Amino acid sequence: MTDFETYTIASAPDAAKPILEASLKGYGFVPNLYAAMAEAPAILEGYTTLANIFGKTSLSETERQIILMTNNRLNGCKYCMAAHTTLSQMAGIPEDVIAALRGGSPIADPKLEALRKFAIVINESRGWPSDAQVEAFLTAGYTRQSMLEVILGTALKTLSNYTNHVADTALDDAFVPNAWIASVAAVAE
Repeated sequence: MTDFETYTIASAPDAAKPILEASLKGYGFVPNLYAAMAEAPAILEGYTTLANIFGKTSLSETERQIILMTNNRLNGCKYCMAAHTTLSQMAGIPEDVIAALRGGSPIADPKLEALRKFAIVINESRGWPSDAQVEAFLTAGYTRQSMLEVILGTALKTLSNYTNHVADTALDDAFVPNAWIASVAAVAE
């Protein structure tokens, strides 16, 4: 595998520096994901911009994390599972929801479970849900808008999960307490 540099603000390409500086200000540190993405400032800008846009959807923080963590698990991304577990805890997402997402098990709340299942369908079918799967999602109380927002979250996770895979991104100290074992991703639905 190609070794990727973990850039600092000082060593990063000029186009990446403002984004890394903003992450330092916002998080108190530069996440290693961002430091790896700095290799190609366009992906770093694309990821951070898309993450901000995803935050503007009609979905709640819990619903957004369900989409993100479901994709992280399906894509076997150890870095993002640990990071989003931490972010979910900080956002006050119920522990039983976080545990279900980490383990690939059903969520007790039927509407949230319908969202988790639809996120799986979008990921695994590469965006080709069946009519029955679409109907189940809509019947659970979601809309065509939220269907497209699931796709947006899936695209966001493709950028970060795939970057972490090729860059073999080291886990930040802040996320170590929530380290996750990728073999969990193989758990059957």
